[in-house]
This record gives sequence, structure tokens and C-alpha cells, in this order.
Amino acid sequence: MKAVYFAPHKGLASKNITIDRPKKTEVKIKLKTAGLNRRDLFVIHDPANQTKEFIPGSDGAGIIESLGSEVTNFDIGDEVIINPSLFWKSAKDIPEVPQILGYPIDGTFAETIIVPEENVIHKPTYLTWEEAGALALSALTAFRALFTKGNLQSDHHLLIPGIGSGVATYALLFAKAIGAKVTVTSRDKNKLKKAKELGADQLLTTGDDWSKKLRDQKVDLILDSIGSATFPKYFEVLKPNGTIVNFGQSSGSSIDLSLKELFFSQFNLLGTSMGSKEEFEQMIQFVSQHEIHPIIDQIFPLSDYQIALNRMKNGLQFGNIVLDINL
Repeated sequence: MKAVYFAPHKGLASKNITIDRPKKTEVKIKLKTAGLNRRDLFVIHDPANQTKEFIPGSDGAGIIESLGSEVTNFDIGDEVIINPSLFWKSAKDIPEVPQILGYPIDGTFAETIIVPEENVIHKPTYLTWEEAGALALSALTAFRALFTKGNLQSDHHLLIPGIGSGVATYALLFAKAIGAKVTVTSRDKNKLKKAKELGADQLLTTGDDWSKKLRDQKVDLILDSIGSATFPKYFEVLKPNGTIVNFGQSSGSSIDLSLKELFFSQFNLLGTSMGSKEEFEQMIQFVSQHEIHPIIDQIFPLSDYQIALNRMKNGLQFGNIVLDINL
């Protein structure tokens, strides 16, 4: 099969490789689409990952073409979405380090993939292949951050700094689906305009005085993936007993934190990463119930993987970038 392959000290290249038969509890999937995530860039460029060859890619959807002998919940020909969060079943049983498809286990930038039966779910019929292939990692991360960790309610006010990424756009869609108020920020006026079209209630530019703009409309929950560049603004706009849920550090990981403000206003500062099988199934049920359609930025053929990765690296996307694997 054809795949995008990473080799230490050589980087990415398209390559023909062989693939094994599925083991007893595994399924083999002919992939239709794969979604890009910032994690793909991280594992490709992380110096610690320069000792092993692997196929990147965490998100994917396709059609089952063969089954292990003990698979009972699926049939050949079933249309499925892959859950990239491996070996994490319950939301409460948090692993020390979440294991994610795409490194070290081979991922979805390929024609075919073998995964455990427990890591696939039937594709909701209303989703296109492009939407299904871009759903899993970002939507699961947003779902856990908002509802498991952030306890977002319909009468809450949510702040999403840096709208445009896959997780941020899913967070906007999920929050509006339950009726919450959402404020988003960006340096890009076009991204703010698109967020408004998706239902964002208030728009802020990154350089604004957020406290002055929001006035008496402080927020209950902040969903942070930026880190250093915007964190100093958060305490000024957060309600007492408000919550910050962090899942990234795109601008840097070091912050100055006032413990006095933290305990005096009884803020909650939480971290999250990915999600469990339990939450993945809840997320699929949620998007199906509300008929939420993922926001697709652009679609590239698998052969243009480098162009697609560069678009994400430069932060040009609004929503999810998809690879079409119908070669």
C-alpha cells in the first residue's frame, strides 16, 4: 500500500509498504480520508522521535475490508470512524501519558490501517467522508475539555482564545449546540467573521483590552491552547470560581501566575489531553444528536501531504484540513 512514511534524519516521503493481516480483535480499514492535527507536526519535528520509522496521522475514516477472528461488532463493508485514543477506556482512569495513533503506532496517512476493534465506531450516515475523517482527535479533545473538565452549562459564558484550529471550532459548535454564550478571539479578522457566521456571540481581536471590551460580561470558562501570549489576560475576564482548561502551548509553555489572584478569586486551573473511549462514544452521540458538521478548511490529495502540513504549520486554516486517500 501507499503511505506517507517518516524516517529518522530523512523526514517524510511517500512509500510503498506491506501491511499485515489483522489479529484476532483487530480490523483492517481501507481509508477514505484522514484529518490533520497539530500533533502530526509535533511528532514529526520532535527530536525525541528520531529513532523510529512510522506513519503519522491520528484521524481517519474508511471501510472495513477484513476482520480478526474474534471481532463481533463489525462486518466487512461497514463504514467507520477511528478513535485515535488507544487503551484508554474510562474517563476517570486517566493514563500517565495518553497513547495516540500516529506515533509510535502507525497512523492514518496511508491507504490502509489496522486498529483494535474497540477503536472504531460506525460512521454517522449524515457525515461526508471528509467530515468523518476530520472528526475524532479535535472533537474528542474539545468534548472532554468543555464537558468533562470544564462542566460547561447552557447558561455559561465561554471564551475561546485563538479561534480557527480544529479543537477551537469544535468547541464553538459544541457550546452553541447547548445554548451557551461564546466569545472568541483572533488576530485574523477573516477568522472572526467566520466564527460569527458559526454563531459566536462576541468577537475580540488578540490586541484588544479584553477586560474593557467584556465589561460586566465576565466568563465562566476559558479554553486555552495558546499559553504564554494570552494567559496574562485570563484572570481579568474570569468570574470568581471560573475555570481555565488548558490543552496546549502554541505560543510557549512558561507563564507568570499570581497565586493571590488564583486563591482569592477561587479560580480553577485544569489540564486536559485527548479523551477516553467512553467520551469518544459520548461525543459521537452528541454530534449525531445535534447533527453537527465539522468545519472543513481545505481538502488535499494524499500526495500533497507536505502542502497540507505547511498550511497548518503557518496557522492559515479555519477548521480541519483533510487528506483525500481515494488514490
